[in-house]
Amino acid sequence: MRTFRLAASALAVCVALSACGGQDGGGDIPTPSPTGAPVTTPSSPDQTTPGTPPTSDDASGPVLPPPTKRPGRPTSSPPAGGTTLTGTVTPGVEPNCLLLGNYLLIGGPRDVLKPGAKVTVTGRVQPDLLTTCQQGTPFQVDTARRG
Repeated sequence: MRTFRLAASALAVCVALSACGGQDGGGDIPTPSPTGAPVTTPSSPDQTTPGTPPTSDDASGPVLPPPTKRPGRPTSSPPAGGTTLTGTVTPGVEPNCLLLGNYLLIGGPRDVLKPGAKVTVTGRVQPDLLTTCQQGTPFQVDTARRG
């Protein structure tokens, strides 16, 4: 008898969950378009359309505003010839990450850029570059020589 009640409860939950979703699994939830703006399909004439504010009697929920572009950071051109750094290469805490002072070396000849090597590198600082090294300010190496 106890097994029957457990099975009946599980069946009731399954029926309730299947009634909540349609075949597309989306129901009335807006699906994002390739541009990121929500796409809604009016199911009744009184439903609001994207871009219009919802009214107090709108039961479908809020209408999301279109995404706004964030202004980019101003970029400055690197000085002629780039920036030159001199020092001893140290290993980072993650594999294959090399540091020169507080700069994370990106690119460059790996036969020259080895932990313990005294080098002079030329390149440009790229503070917005995302890396997996999690330490140092990214520095894109254009040239490197033993120093």
